[in-house]
Amino acid sequence: MLETANYPGRRWRAGVESAVEDTVAEEVPVALVYNGISHVVMLATPLDLEEFALGFSLSEGIVRSAHEIRDVEVGAVAAGIEVNISISPERFAALKDRRRNLAGRTGCGLCGTESLEQALRPLPKLGAAAAVPPASIHAAFGALQQRQRLHALTGAVHAAAWARPDGALELVREDVGRHNALDKLIGAMALEERAFGEGFAVITSRASCEMVQKAATVGMPLLAAISAPTGLAIRLARGCGLTLIGFARGGSHVVYAGAAA
Repeated sequence: MLETANYPGRRWRAGVESAVEDTVAEEVPVALVYNGISHVVMLATPLDLEEFALGFSLSEGIVRSAHEIRDVEVGAVAAGIEVNISISPERFAALKDRRRNLAGRTGCGLCGTESLEQALRPLPKLGAAAAVPPASIHAAFGALQQRQRLHALTGAVHAAAWARPDGALELVREDVGRHNALDKLIGAMALEERAFGEGFAVITSRASCEMVQKAATVGMPLLAAISAPTGLAIRLARGCGLTLIGFARGGSHVVYAGAAA
């Protein structure tokens, strides 16, 4: 399935109407199935789905390392895409326990959880982030604008990128969902066996608590967002030692948690 499609429309500009054909981002249901049991369905861009599956598994604590995933198979089904993930028996048993605790829920919540304990899971204490000068933060965001291929085509997707402490971008992933973009980045890093503690992540969205949780869970020491953080995101970042930066744009940024950058 392609990540974009062309659709006709009518544009109204300065009192003049004209026919257009726009390139738009595709958004499809993607089911993540662990050892034959469906766990969650996400709306995502149908691109880099093996990386998405690995990144989601790591950032949500389903597996502790990429080595606990035996196989990933991506296939089209009638309603969307199914990603079948084979994980170790030990991790599958833990996942089944988690699912059992969710049985009978009447509403949806954060990542399918219903209790405060499940939503705000304990985060690891992070070590000190490598020194990142302010210029590096803005160099990374400046370079990211040139690396957002899908966003340039559609104007509809978020990006997450990994940068070295000097601001040089190493990996960029895009998706209609900001969480999905970060998961794809995490999966790509894991596949390439990159160290999560040696650099920083930049995102083209707000910094919600879920984004902080995902970054901290895999050991990213610094998360810089182009938009605002939420109060809960700030508290979580301060609690686990993650450096959280918001409003990183136009040569300015705000440090909300962690060492000043």
